[in-house]
Amino acid sequence: MRTYHCFWLLFWAGQPHQSFLTLLSKRTSGFPEKEKVLVLSGNSRRDLSRSKRSWMWNQFFLLEEYTGTDYQYVGKLHSDQDKGDGSLKYILSGDGAGDLFIINENTGDIQATKRLDREEKPVYILRAQAINRRTGRPVEPESEFIIKIHDINDNEPMFTKDVYNASIPEMSDVGTFVVQVTATDADDPTYGNSAKVVYSILQGQPYFSVESETGIIKTALLNMDRENREQYQVVIQAKDMGGQMGGLSGTTTVNITLTDVNDNPPRFPQSTYQFRAPESTPPDSPIGRIKANDADVDENAEIEYSITEGDGYDMFGITTDKDTQEGIITVKKALDFENKNLYILKVEATNTHVDPRFLYLGPFKDSATIRIQVEDVDEPPVFSRPAYIIEVKEDVPINSVIGTVTAQDPDAAKNPVKYSVDRHTDMDRVFNINSGNGSIFTSKTLDRETLLWHNITVIAAEINNPKQSSRVPVFIKVLDVNDNAPEFAMFYETFVCENAKAEQLIQTLSAVDKDDSYSGHQFSFSIAPEAASSSNFTLQDNRDNTAGIFTRKTRYNRHEMSTYLLPVVISDNDYPIQSSTETVTIRVCACDHRGKMLSCNAEALIHPTGLSTGALIAILLCIIILLVTVVLFAALRRQRKKEPLIISKEDIRDNIVSYNDEGGGEEDTQAFDIGTLRNPEAIDDNKLRRDIVPETLFMPRRTATARDNTDVRDFINQRLKENDTDPAAPPYDSLATYAYEGNGSVAESLSSLESVTTDGDQDYDYLSDWGPRFKKLADMYGSMDSDKDS
Repeated sequence: MRTYHCFWLLFWAGQPHQSFLTLLSKRTSGFPEKEKVLVLSGNSRRDLSRSKRSWMWNQFFLLEEYTGTDYQYVGKLHSDQDKGDGSLKYILSGDGAGDLFIINENTGDIQATKRLDREEKPVYILRAQAINRRTGRPVEPESEFIIKIHDINDNEPMFTKDVYNASIPEMSDVGTFVVQVTATDADDPTYGNSAKVVYSILQGQPYFSVESETGIIKTALLNMDRENREQYQVVIQAKDMGGQMGGLSGTTTVNITLTDVNDNPPRFPQSTYQFRAPESTPPDSPIGRIKANDADVDENAEIEYSITEGDGYDMFGITTDKDTQEGIITVKKALDFENKNLYILKVEATNTHVDPRFLYLGPFKDSATIRIQVEDVDEPPVFSRPAYIIEVKEDVPINSVIGTVTAQDPDAAKNPVKYSVDRHTDMDRVFNINSGNGSIFTSKTLDRETLLWHNITVIAAEINNPKQSSRVPVFIKVLDVNDNAPEFAMFYETFVCENAKAEQLIQTLSAVDKDDSYSGHQFSFSIAPEAASSSNFTLQDNRDNTAGIFTRKTRYNRHEMSTYLLPVVISDNDYPIQSSTETVTIRVCACDHRGKMLSCNAEALIHPTGLSTGALIAILLCIIILLVTVVLFAALRRQRKKEPLIISKEDIRDNIVSYNDEGGGEEDTQAFDIGTLRNPEAIDDNKLRRDIVPETLFMPRRTATARDNTDVRDFINQRLKENDTDPAAPPYDSLATYAYEGNGSVAESLSSLESVTTDGDQDYDYLSDWGPRFKKLADMYGSMDSDKDS
């Protein structure tokens, strides 16, 4: 800096200048440099011509981060109008004027009052002016000058991130790009090397390297394996001054993660696995798990298992658990210990995602042997068939064997089996079974026309262990035999006109048969032999399972014979032949000349003007409803005729107590006090309570006898008599007042409580005068007196 100022002084001295420009040799603030003088223009308002002046410069340079105790000297302002007599005054304005920068208004010396930082503000623009102290008018135009802050290396490089995170695939080649770090320096890049940054690696060798100028980190070691080490921490340093000694530096940390690639094949930890499976294991059930280890992760560790060979290839299967990458061995078919008890399988584990770059590391699959031992369990009996179908004729005799089911214990012990019929499937107990040999026989007669199929279930259980049982359906079909005679398809009731002619068709008959015919039914019709000769009608068999009834004579008289009953014999052609006799009712009716019926004896049934069946039913329902209404009305009226005992809120009917009911005891507050009827005058009106028994009933001494209330007694007797004579009164509606002794009782009170207040012995001889009812009591107390006397 000294050289710099000397240069300006020399430069300043070599320039032509007027005599008033003087250099002031002065030291301020510890800087041994010469004065810097900024000469203001010598412009005069009165003289428009600019006078010749010396060389001018309008920049000051100031060093940042000044650490001295005095103000830092910046430079000096001087006007050519200044005569040195103190008539001029220098004024400073602009950036930091008056605060950061101050000026001596007499001499024009400028000083910095505070420590400056170029990184905060590198340039300050100020304006200077000289004014007449007396008039206050400017003597020079306002001049602008610049104060530039010179940079020093006071800022270390700063990285854009405190911590960098990066990842690269494992097994990457040397020189693979990892990440680029960047550091910035706040110093002036145009002044010296203060902002020139150089990168170097402090930690992370020999795995990684960094380019000194760009900050690019690359791999420096071949075949870095994630399975050996996954995380790396690299420390990078950035140093300014081009890395020279004395430069400032900063560091950052780079966390580098190796990502997985499929460079490891799956491997079984053992070559042979052993499993046990009970023979009762149902299909699709798991019996064990195996796992091949793969050092890779995520999709590179996904494994697919398969059974490649073995004697149980079709008996077992294997699937992959996507969460644990285990192979789950399952049963595909039912196992049978007695048939085969050992299976040997070969299982293979293969990676599903293979990277061709690493095929040279070996086949990405592995195999193992699995031995499965089938365990014997106590199995239920097994029927020889999954279902049985038995056919039996419906006329088979009771206790006839119709079929046999067989079941055996599949275990090696061959335990004996007993049979039974599930009665939930044979509620009527039509069939039974021999528990020893499984033969099914009938216990009731069969009827195909009632039930064609019987579906029952037979149970076979081990005798030694009845819990081991199995079931089988048995379908029994009842075969038809010709055991039903044919009959009319409907009830036939026809008529014949009085004016009918001979050989006239009046009715066509048809028949049905409940039996089943394989070749089709063939019915034959004929008039019963006992009525064939005397019948007024003839029957013609049409040979198509129908027959026609014809008149035998001309004209019929309904007054002589209103109804004819024609017996018809119907027979089938099956074996054994079945026949039945059905009757056709023929009524004689009056008809018009066209044969249309007009009237006959059964007019209510067949005459068009008669009432229909629906109308008769409707009339009958109306009559029934009317009768029910009348009965209900009479019952309600009868109940209303019964008058209450007393029509008031205090219904004395509550006094009726049923003594066959023990009630709630002394604390039963629902019972009514019958003392109201016995002695109304003994009740205190102010203390009347219907829910509490009056205390007068439990007085230890008998109170004076009140006068007899004859009105109440007569009223009760009258009502009691009315109810006794009322036939509609219920038998339990009676009144019993056993606690009412009446007035003037010779017995008075029988309570033994009075003996407490009686002095001396009492005389009970009067008990013998009360009659036979008190004889027992008189004997008891009389004997006590005699004992005392003795």
